Amino acid sequence: MGRFARVAPPLPVSGLFTYEVPPELARRVVPGVRVLVPFGSQRLAATTVGVDDQPPPPGVASKPLLRLLDDEPVAGPDILQLTAWVATATGCSWGEALDAALPPAVKSGRAGRSIEEIVLLQDPRLVRPQVDELQARREKQARALRILAERGGALPVRELMNLAHVSRSPLDSLVRGGLCTLRLARAEREPLLGRDVAPTQPLELTPEQQACKATLVSALERAFATGPGGAGAGRAFLLFGITGSGKTEVYLQTLAECVAAGRQGIVLVPEISLTPQTVRRFRERFERVAVLHSHLTDAERGGYWRRVASGHVQVVVGARSAVFAPTRKLGLIVIDEEHEHTFKQESTPRYHARDVAVMRARLEGIPILMGSATPSLESWSNAARGNYTLLSLPSRVEDRPLPKVKIVDLRHEPKPTGKHFAIGPTLEAAMNKTLKEKGQIILLLNRRGFSTHVHCQACGHVAQCANCDLALTFHRTKSSLMCHYCGFETAPFQKCPACSQPTMRYQGLGTEKLQAEIEEKFPGFVCQRMDSDTMTRPGSHERVLDAFRAGHVHILMGTQMIAKGL
Repeated sequence: MGRFARVAPPLPVSGLFTYEVPPELARRVVPGVRVLVPFGSQRLAATTVGVDDQPPPPGVASKPLLRLLDDEPVAGPDILQLTAWVATATGCSWGEALDAALPPAVKSGRAGRSIEEIVLLQDPRLVRPQVDELQARREKQARALRILAERGGALPVRELMNLAHVSRSPLDSLVRGGLCTLRLARAEREPLLGRDVAPTQPLELTPEQQACKATLVSALERAFATGPGGAGAGRAFLLFGITGSGKTEVYLQTLAECVAAGRQGIVLVPEISLTPQTVRRFRERFERVAVLHSHLTDAERGGYWRRVASGHVQVVVGARSAVFAPTRKLGLIVIDEEHEHTFKQESTPRYHARDVAVMRARLEGIPILMGSATPSLESWSNAARGNYTLLSLPSRVEDRPLPKVKIVDLRHEPKPTGKHFAIGPTLEAAMNKTLKEKGQIILLLNRRGFSTHVHCQACGHVAQCANCDLALTFHRTKSSLMCHYCGFETAPFQKCPACSQPTMRYQGLGTEKLQAEIEEKFPGFVCQRMDSDTMTRPGSHERVLDAFRAGHVHILMGTQMIAKGL
């Protein structure tokens, strides 16, 4: 308890701010809870980072807190310490770092909770005669009423419809007949944590994999025995393994040892598109897996976050923001494809998830494992200097050969005819051969849109963003020119805005144009495009990858989201 609270507002301001704690809140205002405070002419939700009896400096007036926003701390001591380091390392305020660590649903107070329509029994004592009476005439109503009684007399409408296999109409009939009532309630949304796929057994490790696992398990045991600050605690390992060497199996079996010791694990992946298949592999081995990334709805992210904070999750899988997962007993952090630039946050705070993860492991005294076939120069240098322990997997599993790589110099290729030019003769022949042999194809083009360069042939004017001065990209499906940096959009130009001549030329190759060329040259085959323009709906990544895995898609093409882990 203390009379004064030090709070960090989520604004680019330096230092902390002191507020008086009202006596009625003295026992509830603790570090990690959010409070509503007066800040200038506005009211702000700020995070409490310290409580004591030290008043502000002489001459500085302290205002009282307005109210408490959380019943329990949303940031534990580990997250407070970690975000303080992030603020110092990236040059932002502590409040901005804390704001980035919390999902929107947590900051709004609706973590994992949503307003749902609940159906209630009017009189549970009369259920049996009512069911018997309805059974002959209204079988669906009878079934819904019986299930509702068996489940305690109150269920969300959607859940009752699914359990009883009925539409909304029978429920409305029960309400009109006075047997049930409806009301709105704030319902707990329990995210899917159970093993929703068939479990699999660990694979037999190669001698190289076994050596890596033994080193990691030894580090885990030493860290758990000594705790933070102990000898060897917080060790960082760089797993340098070529593609197909079995790095993921080492992750899985090492995490299994961590979970068996009663600890939790965090697994960071570079691309959201990798998350569905990665989650599937981990759910095949672990019973309770949570997912944290920005393509989930706020309610889903909040629900997972709350379950992680309660200690009910064994493994957390997600993109860079998952490094702040509120695990109670963290035992191991794994970073897959640690070299990827997508681990770098481009908005405030501009942190690198790999560096934050290394610091979190150091603060909590646990090992961190970073895997890559092409390690970043920073990690390779750290391993060379002894800051990281280097582990190697130089051979592929079962000594499988590496794929053949052929570089085609397009300057020496015959010039393609017609309106398309992206797929040259060599690539087209290889694609035809693959499709004829019932194979599948992945084409990577790291440019969205249809035409990536729009300029005037008369005066040379280039269509640029009004905000960023970057070249605009033409998107044919939206019929608009877009800036891929800030999101600015404008209608396509019929005339040059500089010289008013109708000489605007659309050039350059994007994924939309490549898809059009594929569909023209390879009719009868299914082509699916994966980029941020097409993967907008929840679950779209997983649906496309499942279709490709099942062989329903012959040609998968898109941006960097298809370049990893497939």
